[in-house]
Amino acid sequence: MSDKLREDVIKKIKDKKIKFIHLWFTDVLGFLKSFAITVEELNKAMTEGMGFDGSSIQGFARIQESDMIAMPDPSTLQILPWRSNGQLVATMFCDITNPDGSYYECDPRYVLKRNLKRAADMGYAFYLGPELEYYYFKNAEETEVLDRGTYFDMTPLDIAVDLRRDTVLTLEKFGIQVEYSHHEVGPSQHEIDLRYEEALKMADNVMTYRLVVKEVAQLHDVYATFMPKPLYSEAGSGMHTHQSLFKDGRNAFHDPSDKHHLSDTAKAYIAGLLKHAREICAITNQWVNSYKRLVSGFEAPVYICWAHSNRSALVRVPMYKPGKEEATRLELRSPDPACNPYLTFSVMLAAGLEGIEKGYELPEPVTNNIYELTEEERTKIGIGSLPEDLYEATKEMEKSELVRKALGDQVFGWFIKNKKLEWNEYRARVTPYEKEKYLPIL
Repeated sequence: MSDKLREDVIKKIKDKKIKFIHLWFTDVLGFLKSFAITVEELNKAMTEGMGFDGSSIQGFARIQESDMIAMPDPSTLQILPWRSNGQLVATMFCDITNPDGSYYECDPRYVLKRNLKRAADMGYAFYLGPELEYYYFKNAEETEVLDRGTYFDMTPLDIAVDLRRDTVLTLEKFGIQVEYSHHEVGPSQHEIDLRYEEALKMADNVMTYRLVVKEVAQLHDVYATFMPKPLYSEAGSGMHTHQSLFKDGRNAFHDPSDKHHLSDTAKAYIAGLLKHAREICAITNQWVNSYKRLVSGFEAPVYICWAHSNRSALVRVPMYKPGKEEATRLELRSPDPACNPYLTFSVMLAAGLEGIEKGYELPEPVTNNIYELTEEERTKIGIGSLPEDLYEATKEMEKSELVRKALGDQVFGWFIKNKKLEWNEYRARVTPYEKEKYLPIL
């Protein structure tokens, strides 16, 4: 960090008479962690970092090597829009380092930085625009919805409208720009879309977004959840992620001479996503519940193919608008909003760059509704499918050198182990479905 930026941050915090600063970082599963320091410790934190025990953080250090340092990133300074006991509170995201000052390779933020460096070495900057869907419920113990609206419905007398509005206003106070907000397909399901941003800042924004959605809901005495599939027979929540690469300030995905305005770079990037889609699925969809969403019939992608505007495809390329060259992009529709954004953006980028480096050929786009094709028809035209459950996804990831390289050995190994434990715990459970179906007859 530059001395001037550090000094500006310290001055701003002191000028606003802020007493407490929350230092944020993320564990490997994508949960936001935080501890607070007083303003008296701020100068030390900004120059030396703050030590903590990493052995209790998911995916971090073993107990015999638990000393970690949280180094605040002054470029992420925000003043929280809500007060604590009437006082302003500041926050900054942190990079996690070892005591010797070297980056800690299990820090998800560092994992993304490594992959962004690979892109930068190839001359690219990575930009994203995720669409995060979520549900509002009366509380965290049950799934009683707040409204019965569906896609783009107006519910003017409903609390959900106030919730969405207050959430957007709070995000703007964090400096996070919002493009759209609207009701989604499911009852009490909503979506707020973030404006395109550079990948590291966007990952930080996603973490802040999820906190803000939940905080605002709590202030209204309701509960917001990013659980991928909280309601049976209703649409699940996705995180459709728009992405593009820029080179020398220009969109590397745009080619005015191509009939679809897609460059060879864009085509190879899409081919990389398709080829490695099964391998990265355990990261983009990391929970047992994630695969309850990835089923036919609920607008979630299941089959590995791409298309122009066809929303049944895994990768969708929005139609080109004249004069909007910088908006040329692709949309990966499989991730869900409960993922770790730092790791998800890392493996997506790694898959796309692999396609570019190795010159992957892009298959023809699919124009039919893929859900209406028979299995034989899909096989004939070479359309595969995403893993059906977390176990299958974990086994696919375990074989992937691309994912291992993108995450690093330590994160890769810990993540595989954690997902196997989750699957084993899940498959041993006796569910209400089994009791209702089998107990009366067996």
